[in-house]
Amino acid sequence: MTASAEDAVLVAGVGMTSFVGFRNDASVRDMVADAARAALLDAGLRSPSPVDMGVAAYESDHFNRQMSLGQVLSDTVGLTGKPVMRVEGGGATGALAIRTALMAIRSGEARSVLVFGGETNGRSVDRATAIEILSLSADFEWETPVFGAFAAPYALMITEHMRRYGTTEGQFAEIAVKNRRMALDNPLAHRGMSITVEDVRSSAPLSDPYRLFDASLLSDGAAAVILATEDWAEEHSPTFTERPPVAVLGSASATDRPRLSDRTDEMFPHFAAKRRAAAHAYREAGIDNPPDQIDVAEVYDSFSGAELQAYEDLGLCPVGQGGQAALEGRFDREGQVVVNPSGGLMGRGSAVGATGIAQAVEVVSQLRGEVAPARQVPGARIGMTDTHAGVGSLSVVNVFGRVG
Repeated sequence: MTASAEDAVLVAGVGMTSFVGFRNDASVRDMVADAARAALLDAGLRSPSPVDMGVAAYESDHFNRQMSLGQVLSDTVGLTGKPVMRVEGGGATGALAIRTALMAIRSGEARSVLVFGGETNGRSVDRATAIEILSLSADFEWETPVFGAFAAPYALMITEHMRRYGTTEGQFAEIAVKNRRMALDNPLAHRGMSITVEDVRSSAPLSDPYRLFDASLLSDGAAAVILATEDWAEEHSPTFTERPPVAVLGSASATDRPRLSDRTDEMFPHFAAKRRAAAHAYREAGIDNPPDQIDVAEVYDSFSGAELQAYEDLGLCPVGQGGQAALEGRFDREGQVVVNPSGGLMGRGSAVGATGIAQAVEVVSQLRGEVAPARQVPGARIGMTDTHAGVGSLSVVNVFGRVG
């Protein structure tokens, strides 16, 4: 290893299940066990016994019909007797779990951490109930009674973006087309589709200007990663020297006011927490020109317009130019930065507790050069994941890169 990898927190193993609309053949513990096993095998481990601790990620006891699920899952993956904590941060839960593991290793509390997350959004409750539960991510006392469906506050934000910058419905519909097309090449994706902008705009209305195909998918699924120090990886992971090492180069989280009505007029069409988290993570990773330095990104496309807004708030394009960038294909497969090659939440799907972890699985696989040729980003060396909770009230940005 070169000096650049010394003291780095490395990704020793990754694994995930397919994301599907309804798994009638597996519970959340089955899926998490499969994902954890895949991550362990990826690291060349026969069991989790060398792992020091675990971090469990899931959003809702209601979706999974199990209180204290973290303890159940830690027993399922073989970490009984070891320290395990559960984290929750809405849609950012999985990414926050990775950040928690990173901090545990940086602090010296552990040399290796198994991060595992899953959700059964489709298995336990019907769609109407799932939408009702997700709407609780907004401020239940002050905004949920006003907005009702969770699409409404996102719709208000993108409407102001359209008014201020001239963004069009067709521009963010291009993102829905892109991500669903990307998912066609991902065998683990929930639903890939070959659709047009016209298909998006003629799909069922949600909350104007958003249509059904502008929205992300609710999925059943699980994902896991193993973070570790270099010395632990050299000691315990037989596969460590067989492929390009990937490390966490930077990580940050930030918050914003949960109520849209409390946000400033200037920032209303933007994700302020995303800007703060990205700026901090980029500084830590030594990134000062994101579109030139980042090769691949998994961005939180809860709605097509949210990805467009994220382009700007993550510094991938100038403020107000996200729509034009989408129209030009700047973040498509042949673009400057390939965004959501997995298909994103709209194509790969979203099993909330696993989503941020699945993003990391995709980015790490891209940086190792292990993705199928149809969606491999050639020569990728730096990748980023972006997630948020609520309507951007919590944001987590993790930056990964090849080292050595």
